[in-house]
Amino acid sequence: GAARAGKPLLMPALAAHALRRRETAEAPAPKTLLAGLACAAAGDTALLADEHEPAFLLGMAAFLGTQVSYTAGYVRQGALKGLRRRPWIAAAGLAGWAAANAAIAPGLEKRLRAPVAGYSLALTAMAVTALGSGARAGTGALAFLGSDLLIGLQAAGHVFPGQEVAIMAGYLFGQYLITTGWPVTPV
Repeated sequence: GAARAGKPLLMPALAAHALRRRETAEAPAPKTLLAGLACAAAGDTALLADEHEPAFLLGMAAFLGTQVSYTAGYVRQGALKGLRRRPWIAAAGLAGWAAANAAIAPGLEKRLRAPVAGYSLALTAMAVTALGSGARAGTGALAFLGSDLLIGLQAAGHVFPGQEVAIMAGYLFGQYLITTGWPVTPV
């Protein structure tokens, strides 16, 4: 219905918001943020196609583009400097990634384990660099990570009431905070 038709429009709406915000500040549009939102829109669209493995893998590949774009943007913003001061963030991220994959992998089909592990590693790297970049972006990245963790649990057969609502709420809240937490630097 309307929810399905509207989902692919959510990330372009956030991109338009980011562009307007930067226009007001006379700042250039952050290409890595816009690229990440475009990849997310492609991922949202792919995941609407159906609930079968090809659409899941295509959506995951598109969202991999989101994670790589955001991570590159955070690194350009100086996230690694922030992480050098707090190396425990990276260590905690890696430990959380390993624990989540150990919990989810047994419930996944064997051919999905490696793609899910690879994607979730990129997602974790994005969250870690976001935490090194700033509190608002870091909070958004953690919400995005939590949303995708719920999708991973779902793919592994762990389904509970309200899961879809929690997935979308975490995803939208996360993307909003990532978008609005991206620094605006005037030219």
